[in-house]
Amino acid sequence: MWSRLDDLKGVEIEVVSKPRAEYQSERHRLSGLPSAPTVMIDEEVVVQGKLIGEERLRKLIAIQQSV
Repeated sequence: MWSRLDDLKGVEIEVVSKPRAEYQSERHRLSGLPSAPTVMIDEEVVVQGKLIGEERLRKLIAIQQSV
C-alpha cells in the first residue's frame, strides 16, 4: 500500500520494521514509542494495534495537510 501513496504531494513516508521480540522488549516499552502496528501522522498516533485501509489513511493525511 505504501508505494501507492507516492502520488501524494508533500508527504514523506517512513516505514520502520523490527523483529517482534524487539517491539515486545522492556527497552521498547521504556522508550515511549507506540507498539506495533502503528500509523503515525507527524507526532500523532492515528491507528495502533490494527491495520488501516488505504482510503482511511488518505483521508487522515488530507485532514492533517489542511490543518
